[in-house]
Amino acid sequence: MNAHAALIDWPVEAFESYPLALWTSAEIAAATGGQASGDFQVSGVEIDSRDVREGDLFFALKGETTDGHRFLEGAFAKGAAAAVVDRPVPWPHVLVADTTRALEALGAAARARLAPDARVIGVTGSVGKTSVKEALFAALDRASHGRAHRSVKSYNNHVGVPLSLARTPAGSTFGVYEMGMNHAGEIAALTVQVRPNVAMITAIAPAHIENLGSIEAIADAKAEIVRGLEPGGVAILPADSPHFARLRAAALLVRAQVVSFGRSAEADVRLLDAVPAPGGGSLVTADMGDRRLCYTIASPGDHWVVNSLAVMAAVRAVGGDLGAAGLALAELEGLKGRGARHVVPVAGGTALVIDESYNANPASMEATLAQLGNSPARRRIAVLGAMKELGEHGPRFHAELAAPLIAARVDQAVLVGEEMAALAEQLGKSGDNALGKAMPFAHCRTAAEALDILAALGLNDGDVVLVKGSNSVGLGRVVEALTTQQG
Repeated sequence: MNAHAALIDWPVEAFESYPLALWTSAEIAAATGGQASGDFQVSGVEIDSRDVREGDLFFALKGETTDGHRFLEGAFAKGAAAAVVDRPVPWPHVLVADTTRALEALGAAARARLAPDARVIGVTGSVGKTSVKEALFAALDRASHGRAHRSVKSYNNHVGVPLSLARTPAGSTFGVYEMGMNHAGEIAALTVQVRPNVAMITAIAPAHIENLGSIEAIADAKAEIVRGLEPGGVAILPADSPHFARLRAAALLVRAQVVSFGRSAEADVRLLDAVPAPGGGSLVTADMGDRRLCYTIASPGDHWVVNSLAVMAAVRAVGGDLGAAGLALAELEGLKGRGARHVVPVAGGTALVIDESYNANPASMEATLAQLGNSPARRRIAVLGAMKELGEHGPRFHAELAAPLIAARVDQAVLVGEEMAALAEQLGKSGDNALGKAMPFAHCRTAAEALDILAALGLNDGDVVLVKGSNSVGLGRVVEALTTQQG
């Protein structure tokens, strides 16, 4: 065969044979049991009319306080190609009995149409699941040349998971889906939809303890993710967790292969060494049993060192490229609300703002404050918002933040929200108590009041400002103001 013939006969990859459209009207109707108004194709799936892009399929979902059918006109004005509705409408549509059930059905159809050799990863955990999901996606997308898909934002609940599945292109080689919960049984329902080949639990911490009652119940709720594992599936579990044996027992019950990660001597993916990397982040050496890896993580913090071990374990479990994973970790920047770092102009120079405004629980607070303590700074300022869903345990967990605040050598704390009263009381104790010298702090109710306090304090060259709290506290406004109004 000459060179010309070889070029003509070059094999077409299976991925290239998939249609450009994400879904056709016939496919949507078949998946949902609905009736299409005509022939059409869609390039995306959306549930919020404000986020609709040209070519999207808009699901008119019904909630407790609103009805998506009210926003159909706006969705089509923004370019929606069709909608899924429970009543006839004068636009291209698929008519179904229940739009929420239809979304779940379309998500299930998306999972079912993936190729048999495609690999799906489900990620849950009390802390770190969104960041780990993004790191996994970056690693697998790099290695597969754009054939990886993942949940966007924090779409990890009973609506977000089927939506993320429904958005999955048919030719995807990898899928990474985040699963969250507030109550027992929620992840069990989600993992059946995702049907992961690999199920990961990042960590167990007292998030949502108000609803679940105990840390053991939280561990059991997170362990529900293994119930949906495909035959021969892998459970990736945190070896350093006090609840590892509990998680492992749940995985073995469904005959999963268990791969552990962490500092523990028994961990399958074990940290050997981590040293600061030039420009921030860490240089990590890990033992994977039959080989050692050395790679750089761009994101600073000890929690990222451990998270990277979980990423490497999952990449290997799905047959991914560990070298590509290392390159992805070296380039991965912090996410908005989850570690993004902003250098902002201030009087005399620049200050650093660390945006952790999206979520907070006792474990993530402690980890992020430790990171703040390791950050070179002339002055460290911590703006801490209340941690939600802690119930009767809330006062204790908030008060216990005093020790990591002082260990981080914070120069000024701004505490936001009523729940922070317990921490304010602890910090306000005399300097000869067990916590050491008293720390300057201010306690306020709202993000707007926190901004007033920061304005009065003033930011100077070399300051590092950490902004962290539960999303409902609204500290994203503080980050926005600091990053757009300084100078």
